[in-house]
Amino acid sequence: MQPHGVTVCIEKLNKSFGGNHVLKDVDLEVRAGETFSIIGPSGTGKSILLRHIIGLETADSGRILINEEPHGKLPRSYRSSMVFQSSALFNSLTVGENIGLWLREHRIYPEQRILEIIAEKLAIVGLEGKEELRTSELSGGMKKRVAIARSLAMEPDLVLYDEPTAELDPVTTDELAETIVSLRSRTSTTTIIVTHDLNFALYLSDRIAMMHQGRIVEVGTPREIKSSENPFVKGFIRTTTKGINGP
Repeated sequence: MQPHGVTVCIEKLNKSFGGNHVLKDVDLEVRAGETFSIIGPSGTGKSILLRHIIGLETADSGRILINEEPHGKLPRSYRSSMVFQSSALFNSLTVGENIGLWLREHRIYPEQRILEIIAEKLAIVGLEGKEELRTSELSGGMKKRVAIARSLAMEPDLVLYDEPTAELDPVTTDELAETIVSLRSRTSTTTIIVTHDLNFALYLSDRIAMMHQGRIVEVGTPREIKSSENPFVKGFIRTTTKGINGP
């Protein structure tokens, strides 16, 4: 199966937990095949929005359409995957077993083809020949790349990343960015990334949305975001780059 990028349309989405109104009339459109980042400080609702997009949360009001269809009416061929902040790998399994787990559970392909897919996806993320390593032996950056390979093995139409640079050093963050950028030339998958890492988002995104207190306050290309006059965007840029370019 060859994945096809999908459109994501979010309309007037609201979500509260008790008295905490987390998402407030969120409107957003992501184009098919786009690499789209959602930035903002911690606690603004970015990860909660991501969980709604993949269907792990139900909104209080509003809707999310994937290729103009709600989650309940999507075709059986539609696939989405999520790369969690913690990588969410099984330490009791090898790298190869982690990547092939979903394929084996769903009996998508015969075993020989599954082994080939595992090798292909590991090569894409720069971990060729690492099938037999235990995930407990891996560095944080390697775990992220294994999680990406596992996601790609599903041949998803939509891939979501939740804070992929969390707990990574600058060198490993750059390597991860290059991995995600390289995927753009290999697949038409739609990619949505939630991150507080401004430079990461600016480097690899086609477009970026800024969230502030549960609302989308700006959407634009990296160039447009950097030159934005929106006070929340300017404040976020100033805070996250403080000390880098001088006063």
